[in-house]
Amino acid sequence: MLFDTFLIVDWSAARTPKIGRDSIWVCRHAPDGETVANPPTRHAARLLLGEMLAQAMANGERVLAGFDFPFGYPAGFARRLGLVGTPWRAVWDEIARLVDDREDNDNNRFAVAAALNERVSGGAFPFWGRPVRLTSDFLGPKHHKRHVEDGLLEKRLIDEWMVGAQPCWKLIGAGSVGGQVLTGIPVVRTLRDDARWADRARIWPFETGLGVGDDARIVFAEVWPSWWKVCPKLGPPNDRAQVRTVARIFAAADHTGGLTAWFSPDIGAADPRQIVDEEAWTLGVTAPRVRRRVQRSSFPRKRESRGSVSSLALDPRLRGGDEKLDGPGK
Repeated sequence: MLFDTFLIVDWSAARTPKIGRDSIWVCRHAPDGETVANPPTRHAARLLLGEMLAQAMANGERVLAGFDFPFGYPAGFARRLGLVGTPWRAVWDEIARLVDDREDNDNNRFAVAAALNERVSGGAFPFWGRPVRLTSDFLGPKHHKRHVEDGLLEKRLIDEWMVGAQPCWKLIGAGSVGGQVLTGIPVVRTLRDDARWADRARIWPFETGLGVGDDARIVFAEVWPSWWKVCPKLGPPNDRAQVRTVARIFAAADHTGGLTAWFSPDIGAADPRQIVDEEAWTLGVTAPRVRRRVQRSSFPRKRESRGSVSSLALDPRLRGGDEKLDGPGK
């Protein structure tokens, strides 16, 4: 097996301490059993994850740590910000420098998004979404619809593969993930660079390429729990069921030898440097989720209500569930 311990983290960008639904959940699936925690703040979650990684290193275990937010932005973001160096690391360092995320969960993610918008476009692009009480010339409350004219894509390649995945520019509303990226990347960066194991930790696929090397004892990866069909009995709430489900799916895939292939997805004609240098990938997604039209029968049938006649056709190995809707507090 590639790994001994699996850590799956459901993240939250909430501005106040929170537990239960739409908060942070951590599942640790390890040789000594499975544990689930619901830390009320990101500060508490970072400390807990540090303790779990330290325990695993002391035990000589190899760890896969999956976080449910994008690890990268669409290609070109670092260049538009005027950053130098490897794009993904330059963006991570800049976000970590700008984000002020306090122990009580209060954070400045909307101000950071507005500042990044100003640098990229001089206006309210590419990030969007803010609370009604906030006003800004550089961050609008609704989608700006400017991606085509302003030349920075709305979604990464992997987001196009995963029908239902929300763009990382979206900061508020149903399915918003932008705030989770801004508050989550600094935490993963801190954990990866921890002096106790920095020489043995890697970010997939940024530091490993589309594969997994033998030198890493800790591998951090992006996951999307909504890709998988959740086992409800492992909750409630659904967030708890999701992290437990995904941890077990990954452990089972490793046990049967299938996990190795998940680190090396067939990306077709896409440029691998776009993924490895900037956009990242979602571990476990090895084929696009596509919409397939249902053929209408030529026989008479009862009158149908209006609506879509399409259904989701998935890779049978990766049968996914419905997208989780995250409220504004996420």
